[in-house]
Amino acid sequence: MDTLSPKERSERMSLIRGAGSVPEMKLRRLVHRMGFRYRLHVKELPGKPDLVFPARNAVIFMHGCFWHRHEGCRLARLPKSKLEFWKPKLEANKERDLRNQYQLESLGWRVLVIWECEMADVEHVSVIIREFLQKQKGGK
Repeated sequence: MDTLSPKERSERMSLIRGAGSVPEMKLRRLVHRMGFRYRLHVKELPGKPDLVFPARNAVIFMHGCFWHRHEGCRLARLPKSKLEFWKPKLEANKERDLRNQYQLESLGWRVLVIWECEMADVEHVSVIIREFLQKQKGGK
């Protein structure tokens, strides 16, 4: 059972941002400090990746664990109410993400997904990003 009234739940949900979330801003600042420059949310690309590195043919998505169904993550648990609404919605998000990643890869883009929970260890994330962005197209 939801502990909030429908009006309170609606108000709370309206505060969730699609772009510029706290984890995304943390990621953007990290990548910028690392010396990499990027474009934001290129709408011509499938899924409007959060960070786009055109010269490197690389994109990074910052996925929220709940919204994008991070398997095995405690932040990805299902809500306790309105499962008939939430389960199909969240599964559709996950399917759309996979479709977008496949389309990007078929267009020659390299794709990296950083999960919200991973941002707790910024040092580890910076190693992953550096390795990903320094790798040339074709694995060189």
